[in-house]
Amino acid sequence: MLLPSPFILALLGALGITTLVMLIAGVSPLAVYQILFFGAFSTPVRFGDMVMLATPLILCASGLTLTFAAGLYNLGVEGQVVLGAIAAMIPLRLFPELPTPLLWTLSLSCAACGGACWALLAASLRLGARVSEIFAGLGLNFLASGLALYLILGPWRRSGAAAASGTALLPRDIWLPTLEGLRLAPLAPIIALLGLGLVWWVLSRTRWGLEVRAVGINPNAADRLGVAATWRIAQAMAGCGALAGIAGGLQIIAVFHQLIPNISSGVGLLGLLVVLLVLARPVWVLPVSIIFASFTVGSVQLPLALGVDSSIAGVLQGALVLSALLARGVRRERAQRI
Repeated sequence: MLLPSPFILALLGALGITTLVMLIAGVSPLAVYQILFFGAFSTPVRFGDMVMLATPLILCASGLTLTFAAGLYNLGVEGQVVLGAIAAMIPLRLFPELPTPLLWTLSLSCAACGGACWALLAASLRLGARVSEIFAGLGLNFLASGLALYLILGPWRRSGAAAASGTALLPRDIWLPTLEGLRLAPLAPIIALLGLGLVWWVLSRTRWGLEVRAVGINPNAADRLGVAATWRIAQAMAGCGALAGIAGGLQIIAVFHQLIPNISSGVGLLGLLVVLLVLARPVWVLPVSIIFASFTVGSVQLPLALGVDSSIAGVLQGALVLSALLARGVRRERAQRI
């Protein structure tokens, strides 16, 4: 008897775990699921918020498929988002008089460079000092957050008692334009989709992508076959950092319009969950990112509608990933026994 697909097993397992949590808390699971699954689509404003949350999530998850393909666990993606946001602020503060399209291009280019350089720092620790990219990335995350806080409280400090909440708002004329009555900036999701399409193309249609996947399977064997494993690892990390940096730049010019302490909003770590769930396959990044963003936006309505803490969305997201990993493990174990 064949087992159901891993996705069905993951969904059933996640729903089972989350339902148990809600029953223990004395909450109606059906009411919670209705809001989580459909709340983000209930009004145009909530739908726009979901798209704007999915945008940096798609970029981070797309970049992480590159590093996962290379056999790397880039837990430093959060710091790369932060460095991208910091780098994006530099031209916005220095050259606000430039033509707006040129300023956007310059800002996002700086964001990509900032994220890529931060990722290359983690890669250099991995390749040069044999420090695991997991520990290097986590350490660099804290360093990036500290740097952002220093800039907010120090050189970029705004006058007023609430200086710790962020820098001064950017002039409105350099914000990405939004649809009337919504917080949705159409250019932002377009950039995210272009980034996802580029990652899919390079991984599935180019020799470079083939070599990155070969390095991910066995770097020593790939090196013996003439693949520059060290360069491919560094390039994959830089590519991921660049996309994460662009996500940080969009957080500045399209969402918050200022540098705030939590500028990443956790999208990097959420992107890690997305990539783990889709097994680093770019083709599934878009739908799963939309699902995760829908859960997050829908969960905001739970405290008012049902008196339930919005963190239940995180329980469901984490349970999905955990159930998917368990399902794949069961299938692999079963296949080995046959």
